[in-house]
Parts: sequence; C-alpha cells; structure tokens
Amino acid sequence: MKEDDKDLLDNGSSADKYDSPKQPPPTSSLNTNSQYDKEILSGRPRSVDTDPASEGSPPFLKVLAGFAAIGGFLFGYDTGVVSGALILLKVQFELPTVWQELFVTITIVAAALSSSVGGMMNDRLGRRPVIQISSLVFLIGAVILSLSYNITMLIIGRAVVGIGVGLASVTVTVYIAELSPPSVRGRFLIINALFITGGQFVAALIDGLFSYWPWGWRCMLGLAGVPALIQMIGFLFLPESPRWLIKHGKLDEACAVLRKTCPPSLYQDQYNQLVALKEQEESSELKDGGCFSTIARIMRTPAVRRALILGCGLQMFQQLAGINTIMYYSASILRMSGVRSDKVVIWLAAVVAFVNFAFTLVGVYFIDRLGRRKLGLRSMAGVLFSQIFLAGAFWAIAFTSPNDLNIYNGTVSDSCSSYRTCGSCIVDSSCGFCYSNSSIANSYCLPNSNGHLTNGSAFGPCSQSNLPEDNFTWAEDYCPSPLSLLALVGLIMYLIFFAPGMGPLPWTINAEIYPLWARSTGNAITGTVNWLCNIMVSMTFLSLTQLITRPGTFALYAVICFFGLVFMYLCLPETKGKPLEQVTALFRVPLFSVGRSSNKTGDYQVLVQEEELSPLGRRAISEDTTGLVRDVPEK
Repeated sequence: MKEDDKDLLDNGSSADKYDSPKQPPPTSSLNTNSQYDKEILSGRPRSVDTDPASEGSPPFLKVLAGFAAIGGFLFGYDTGVVSGALILLKVQFELPTVWQELFVTITIVAAALSSSVGGMMNDRLGRRPVIQISSLVFLIGAVILSLSYNITMLIIGRAVVGIGVGLASVTVTVYIAELSPPSVRGRFLIINALFITGGQFVAALIDGLFSYWPWGWRCMLGLAGVPALIQMIGFLFLPESPRWLIKHGKLDEACAVLRKTCPPSLYQDQYNQLVALKEQEESSELKDGGCFSTIARIMRTPAVRRALILGCGLQMFQQLAGINTIMYYSASILRMSGVRSDKVVIWLAAVVAFVNFAFTLVGVYFIDRLGRRKLGLRSMAGVLFSQIFLAGAFWAIAFTSPNDLNIYNGTVSDSCSSYRTCGSCIVDSSCGFCYSNSSIANSYCLPNSNGHLTNGSAFGPCSQSNLPEDNFTWAEDYCPSPLSLLALVGLIMYLIFFAPGMGPLPWTINAEIYPLWARSTGNAITGTVNWLCNIMVSMTFLSLTQLITRPGTFALYAVICFFGLVFMYLCLPETKGKPLEQVTALFRVPLFSVGRSSNKTGDYQVLVQEEELSPLGRRAISEDTTGLVRDVPEK
C-alpha cells in the first residue's frame, strides 16, 4: 500500500483493534457511580436498536456551541454594521468612493492575513485559546472605532477588527464540528451561520436606531465590544476540543469532554476512533521525522487534495456570487435604486438583514434532513436566478429614470452639462443629479461643490445657498424611478435562496471534509481564499457599477453563479450523517465524479484509479453503510 493511502485511511486497519468495546476509555476520567459510565466500564457494545439522533444533544454541548457561535455573531455584526455606518461616515468625513471601499476592505484584508495563520495557531495553541484571542481582538477594535476622531483611526480600528474576524472564521466551525455527534453536526454547524446572520440583523437594527444622530456611527461600531467581552469571559470556563486533546496526548481530559458532549450510545465509538487516529498520527510523525509540512502532505494525498480543491471552490463561489456586495453595500444599493432618505435606506437594509437571518433558520431545519448536496445545489440555482432578476431590475430602473436632462442656463459650460441621462450623470464622480420635487422633467446634471458630493452642486438650484429652501433635491448617487422597490425585491429574493444553503454550507463542508491532521490547515487555506475573494468583490463593486453599469455588474455575478452551480454539481458529495474521520474517503474518485458518485446518504462503491494505488497491485475501496473503509482483495 502506498504511503499516500495510509495517510487517508483514518479508520482502516489501524482502527480495527479499537472497534471492540472490550477496550474502554481510561477509567481515571470516569465516574463509577454514574449509570452512564458504568455501561462504558462494563464493555457492553452499543445497542443496535439505539438511534443516536433520538437521544437528543447533551445540554452542555448546546452551551458550548452557543458560546462558540458568539464568534460568528461578532463576524456578522462587524461585517453588517458597515452598511449603515458608512452612510453617516461619508457625510461627516466627506469620504470619496476610494476611501469608502478602503474602509470596508481593510477589515477583509486583515481577516485574510489572520485566517492564513489561524490554522497554525489552532494546531499549536488549541481551538479554545484562539477563540479567546479573537474575542480580545474584537474588544480592542471596538474600543478604537468608538473613540476614532479621524479616518486614520477608523482604518486602524477596522483592521484590528478584521484580525478577530479572520481568527474566528477558521476556528469556530472547527471547534463546533469536533464537538458535535455526526447525527446533529450539520445542525450545530449551521448555528454558527445563524449567529452570523443574527449579528448582521442586530447590526442593521443598531444602524437604524442610531441613524438619527450624526455621532451615531460611534455606537454602531463600538457596541461589538459587548458580545466580545461575554465570549471572552465565557470561554474561561469551557473545555478544549476532545480531538485536539487526544492529538496532544491528553486522554483523560478528552474523555471528560466527550462524556459531557457525546450521547451515551456514541461515546465508546467516538473514543475508539479518536485514539486510533492518535496512534496513526504518532506513527506518521515517526516515519517522517516530525518535520514534514502539512501542506506538502495534503498535496501528495490525492483524496485530501481533492477535498481542498472543493473547499477552496466553495469558498470562492460563495464570495463571487456577490453575497458581501449585498451585505456591505445593501444600503448603497437601495440608494442606487432611487430611495431618497438615508434613514429609510438604513431601515430597509435592516429588512434585508432580517430576511437573511430568518431564512438561515430554514437551513437549520433542512441541513440534516435534505442533506448538504441537495440544499447547496438548490440554493445556488436560486442565487443565479436572483442575480438575473437584479440585473433586469436595475435595467428597468435606469430605463424609467430621467433620460432627457435640461441644460442649466441653456449653455454647456462644463462636462456635467453634456450628460443627457441621469444614469450617465451620476456615474461621473464629479457630477450629481439635481431635480425638482414638483416636476421630474425639471432636472439637471451639475458639477458637485468643491469635489464634495454631499454638499450640493457648485451652482444652480441645488447649490448650498439654495438647499433646502428651493423645491429641489440633490441626488449624488441615485436616480429617482417609480420602480425603485424592484431592487429591494431582488435583494430579498437573493437572500431567501442564499441564506439556507450557500451562506453556511462552504464553512460547514470545510469543517467536515478533512482528516484531523489536515483540518486546521485546510480550513485556514480555504478561509484565506474566502477572504481574498471577499476583497476582490468589495473592492470592485462600486467601480464595476461605474465601469459596466449596475445591470452589467449583476449580470456578471449571474455568469459566475452559473459556473459555480456546475462546479458544485460535479464535485460536491453528500456528507450528511457521516463521522468526520470517514468523510475524506468520499474523495477517492476523480474530483469531477465526486458529486455524482455519492447518494443522499453518502454511500458509494468505487474503483480507485491505478495511479493512486500501491505498486503491489490494484485495489478496490468500498464503503458499507456503517462508513468503515476496508480493503477489498483484487480479483
């Protein structure tokens, strides 16, 4: 057998000797007065009539998942609060488009950098300390933001927050996945996504409540410190992941955690599998002298390499499908559609965030019933349709906005006066649209005042000296249209489809598909891909709307969604109900056959490609309904 195959077979021959219940966990960690632990010490096998899912989840596991998911809440809050805060900040600090994009993007850049080292920190320090560090970083960032008095401090504060976001994004899902039984793992993982969308919804409410005061952005950005402090204190009393503890030889501590988080019928199997993994890891380290690179090991292990490609692809398409365009710029998108009032825009953005939160609950219900694959494919198909709808909506809005502008004083005296449509006028950052509140036909494209869009036009009825006494409105970034609400409908439709599936699934799948030795590194790599694509989208959205128009931008996202749907159909397997230690075996087939080779339960039988086999001969790998991987003799 090739060494590559040994890297994959976490539950192969090395696990067989632990399959018998005659080898119970160390008794030093068990309470001999507990009926639960008496059953373990007796060595009785698990009853075949016991359904693990029917036993429910231990209350302590729910507490652990809840406190860990506060990291997801902070993730969602700090990404969602930008939408409303930016409306106030661009007025107070007179921010041009480039600075607005930098304010949004610096957090993502910092998150990408911190997530790239998060895997190493998880392996060396443990999952629990990294979550505590991320809470402390969130708290520091929130304090800096709330006390900022110039754009430099704001950028520094957003960068600090980004470090916390990156660490939380690659740690929380791994922590929850390693603590959860297979039957409910999807549900607990999606709770983190629920907290993310809940954080975005709370951020939108906070944005709305504080939008009435010019200083309200300080409260919007600073309140993130409260949940960060709660999580930091809570994790002083919560345990480490049992898989990390066993990997580092702390068997007694791991048993104590398993006893609190694992249903009785699964305790023995969980312990046996993890100890088998520990022994295999030790033998691998001795074989390689303990100095090999985890990334190199991933690259030379075909199944894990394929899993990594899938993980990176899911994270990439999640971002390139435009989700953070929707969340970061939802208020700006609504402004683009023609909604006048800043306060109305912020509250409508809160409606968008609520839809995102509410339909994540739908994902909680379906992820362990419908399965990951079906849920993901249906979600991406709906996102594709929504992007097409948004492209059409913005085309209709542009078509019904003013298209025959007047020339002020009848003379083309500047470049702005040459624009004949509202759409072409507002694309030019040096111009703005001025229109009469009584008659839209009485409208002009005028240069802005001293380069500051929010102050009005340089001259004419929308100049600072005439506003707001005259019956005119200065629109620097939108065109009035009777079809403005189509944009809101499109945003809501997008989130109805995105939130249950493509929102949580990339993180959920990545927490499941790697073996223990590659889990932290794999999640760090794919998390970094997510943030890099996030940077690409957030840095280019406003510029794209000017370069290829707003309808063209959403049409581009639709094309990307189509390719993402094809990729998922070919490569995404079903992982529902499978133990973490056996999910990687699904990737023994060629990458573009993985999706079609698995059915709703994840069972399959494949012939391993000759180039991946041992020089000793061709070998078939089959997997029965219990998920155990075994060698099948060559015929």
